[in-house]
Amino acid sequence: MSEITPDLVRHLGVLARIQLSDEEVTRLTGELDAIVDNIAKVSQVATPDVPATSHPIPMQNVYRPDEVAETLTTAQALQNAPDADGSRFRVTAILGEEQ
Repeated sequence: MSEITPDLVRHLGVLARIQLSDEEVTRLTGELDAIVDNIAKVSQVATPDVPATSHPIPMQNVYRPDEVAETLTTAQALQNAPDADGSRFRVTAILGEEQ
């Protein structure tokens, strides 16, 4: 069992500026306690002779080779656009920038 207490959860809530009800504190105490216990179990298994991995099975390059192929014409690319201006998509201005 880890050292996660309701007082610690309340303190973490204050630091995160999250207002927690008593019910949430009780629930989070159990959840955080389980998380910390599981991390401790993994730490026990991780030994220096076990290499760190990002995947459980060896991975190879999964990208396909680049191949030259036909591309869309401007007309094809714009055919279903809700609004277009000649050779470009027209979109609404954002962040108050008007052009």
